[in-house]
Amino acid sequence: MIRTLLVVTRLTINEAARRKILWGALLLAVLFLAVYGIGFYYLHLDFRGSTSRKLTLVELNEFYNFLLMAGLYAINFLTVVMSGLTSVNTLSGEIASGTIQTLVSKPVRRWEILFGKWFGFVVMLTTYLVLLAGGTMAIVFCISGYVAPHALRGLGLMWLNSMLLLSVSLLGGTMLSTLANGVLAFGLYGVSFIGGWIEYVGGFVENQTAINVGIISSLIFPSEALWKRAAFEMQSPLVASLGFSPFSTASVPSLLMVWYGFFYAVVVLIFAVRIFARRDF
Repeated sequence: MIRTLLVVTRLTINEAARRKILWGALLLAVLFLAVYGIGFYYLHLDFRGSTSRKLTLVELNEFYNFLLMAGLYAINFLTVVMSGLTSVNTLSGEIASGTIQTLVSKPVRRWEILFGKWFGFVVMLTTYLVLLAGGTMAIVFCISGYVAPHALRGLGLMWLNSMLLLSVSLLGGTMLSTLANGVLAFGLYGVSFIGGWIEYVGGFVENQTAINVGIISSLIFPSEALWKRAAFEMQSPLVASLGFSPFSTASVPSLLMVWYGFFYAVVVLIFAVRIFARRDF
């Protein structure tokens, strides 16, 4: 069983490398880190020496935290998008082309095929997230010495966010065409994204109806709620006490919502396994 999973995992990674998905992602990740590092370095110099007055350590840390959260906000979006783009065609494309029959005709269980593909994408997406987010945090630390609070906790939530869309993409791949699967995955993410911003504005102006819209969108797809919780964990203590941040929200998602996101991903993956196991090819 484990050997079969490892073989399918390796084949999934090799296929991504053959289609140049891995190399393109790595190249753009290096470019992102280069642009971010250069920008952060010169802003750091300006904060430390070119301002009209000497900034206090607290003020400097607030600037560093803001710039770090801006980078992580972009990275969260890129990782979620990468989760969908890399996996949206892995099952639906093989089913449409008939190549899946080569795999299912072998003496392997179908759940081993699906989980092997899932593990392959987990390895790729985890590496991508660690490279981008870890690299961004390393740049900030090496230049300024600043470390975000609860960084590992925040990165874990960002990782869970990418796994959420990956599971949805695999489920859609068992039932839908590649195009329809992409519409489903990114459509759900869009609902979550706009609902999160409606909740953010609603919390700022104290509009309960808008807050409820955001909560409902999080129940439909908790992607944005996971990011808001990750941002809350990594934001500075001063911003947390003020309750205002462009990257978080006044109504912070609870730990119950985090567990909801985790079980959401697990249940969706289980459904994907069941549907794939019963489908005729």
